[in-house]
Amino acid sequence: MRTMADRIRYTLLYEILGLALVVPGGRLLLGITMFDMGMIGLGSTIVAVSWNCLFSWLFDYIMLRIKGTARKSLADRVIHAVLYQVGLIALLVPPIAFCLGRGLPAAFLANIGLTLFYLVYNFMFTWAYDVLFPPPAAMIEQT
Repeated sequence: MRTMADRIRYTLLYEILGLALVVPGGRLLLGITMFDMGMIGLGSTIVAVSWNCLFSWLFDYIMLRIKGTARKSLADRVIHAVLYQVGLIALLVPPIAFCLGRGLPAAFLANIGLTLFYLVYNFMFTWAYDVLFPPPAAMIEQT
């Protein structure tokens, strides 16, 4: 299993590089200032990380109460992922609408764009991270 220091390095690198890509890219696509796009990016990052901690804890707590275990089946993982994204969209769309000075539909589309970007980015970043910082041998043997 990866160490806490490794997880912190992963998270910091992931978020810093993600913002470095999203801010200028989003600025060009949305036609807003770097400051506004930076605020959307940074705010979204803070909300996503906070929501991830809270939601994952709550999801595991509910699973423990209902199933007696926090071990997730494939169906549980799909439900977790979908509910996490729905909650994140609900949390992010109103502030994005405010920052853009546009309505909720425009903010929803901007949020979907961010979500799609991070879907691809997450896949590529995690792969590159595992190449640059291979997981411990014990972790590889367990999988």
